[in-house]
Formats: sequence, structure tokens, C-alpha cells
Amino acid sequence: MKKMIWKTKITEMLGCTYPIIQGAFAGFGKSDIAAPVSEAGGFGIITAHAFRDARKLREDIQKAKSMTEKPFGVNFTIIPPRLTEDFYDEMVEVAIDEGIGTVFTSAYKAKKIGDRIHAAGLKWVHKVVTMKHALAAERHGADAVIIVGLEGTGYKNPLQNTTMINMVMADRMLRVPFVAAGGIGDARGFLSALAMGAQALYIGTGFMATKECPIPDKIKQKLVEQSSFDPDLYPKIYHHQLKDSGVGSMTVGVINKIVTVEEFIDEIIKNAENIIKQWGFTGDIFSTY
Repeated sequence: MKKMIWKTKITEMLGCTYPIIQGAFAGFGKSDIAAPVSEAGGFGIITAHAFRDARKLREDIQKAKSMTEKPFGVNFTIIPPRLTEDFYDEMVEVAIDEGIGTVFTSAYKAKKIGDRIHAAGLKWVHKVVTMKHALAAERHGADAVIIVGLEGTGYKNPLQNTTMINMVMADRMLRVPFVAAGGIGDARGFLSALAMGAQALYIGTGFMATKECPIPDKIKQKLVEQSSFDPDLYPKIYHHQLKDSGVGSMTVGVINKIVTVEEFIDEIIKNAENIIKQWGFTGDIFSTY
């Protein structure tokens, strides 16, 4: 069956087929996962601080280019005092030199990197966990923002809200395109995010449970077996008790097997198309414009 065309402000900005972005992974966000995601129609991200220096980052970007001709991004996570904007100076120049069209930043303010990216004529997307910081990123010039809901994992903020509230309020408050993140990993979550105004979906845990993801199989199997109703998971996610536990997000509830990246993306898109056709949609192009 011929797939529909999915057209959003983010697919046009990033140059990807589907509005699905792979999350930036701290220690293993390399070409091994980023290139397959882009090749399958999503948008893969290489994480800069997964490397020791700019030379290693350049080598991995070039490796990704050998695996796919489709665009992918590079993420710079700002966590002072070590991971500062200045820490990434050489790596940012590598990303620019290698022709990365869209650079991502996350966590703390990254205006200096954003300004450098814009000076090079590239796009800048910043990831945050609160609306306050989303609005600040917009003021600083970000071309788009990713907002992570409480259902997500990783960095947490005491004032973090749920993904649903983030999307509804972002649609009212932001002028730049925004991306939904936090606890979403299937077709209904994907469509819900678009219905609330998001221009794409940002998935971390879902891509961890794929064959290409360079993490141990036992961790992938744990994601398959874990339930979003697990009483041990609940306080870690909702009571900010993650620490270094390395758990998945509430997306674990929709993960039931380990598949390839292509299978994972295809299942979301195929099921989403089936759902909207059941609702009466008959077009060949789904556009959020």
C-alpha cells in the first residue's frame, strides 16, 4: 500500500519524510542509530557528548553520511559546569563544516550556539522541559522547540508538566513550531500530538527498543517487559526519582517487541494512516498547515 505524504512545518524544516525525530542519547547517540532513523524516513540525531573530542564527532558524522544520504542532526546538551557552550566550540564548527543542516541543543540556555548556527545559515532547535524555557528559547531565536512532558525520562524539572498540557498551551503561547516529547511511541500518540498542534514527535525510549540501537539486549528486553503501570516505575517518572536508574519513559507501555528502526517507524505511520482513514480522511497528503 502506498504511504501518504506527511507535511508539517518540521518535515519541511528538517527535510525528512515523516514528522518523527529520534531522541538525543547521552552515551550511545551515534551514527549506529541516527543513520538508520533518517534512512527510514525519520530524522536521526548524533549526540555530541557521546564523543571525547571534535575529531571523533567528525568521524561519526562521516560514517553516518556513508550509511544514508538523507539529512540528520547533531545535538549539543548544555549541562554546566562541564558541558558548557564553550566546551562545544570545536564540535559546533565540525557540525557546520560537515554540512549539518539543523543543529539541536538541550537542557540549559544555548543562545551562543544558536547564534553561531544562524550565522552559518543553518537551523537551530532547542529542547526544554517547561513552557517558561520554551518561550525563552523562542526569544533567543530558536527556529523550533521540543518540549518534553513529565511522562518522559532523562532530565526533570520540579515544574514540568504533562505532555498533553505542554502541547495545548504551546499551541496558544508559541509562534515557532514545536515538537511533542514524553511518553509517546505509537500511532495514537503520534496523531494526538499532531492534533494538539505539535509539528512532529520526538521519541527516545521507543527507538531504544530497536535492533540498531547500540545498547545491551537485556536493556531492550527490559523495556519490552516493563509496564507503564509498574509501581516501581511510577515514582521514578512522576516523583522525579530517576537519578541514574536509566529507566525508559512511560512509552514502555506501547513497546511489546524489539524491531528494526524501519519497522518501528513504518508501524506508527501505517497505523496512523489506517486510523485517520477510519475517521473519514480520504486524501493522499496529510498536512498540518
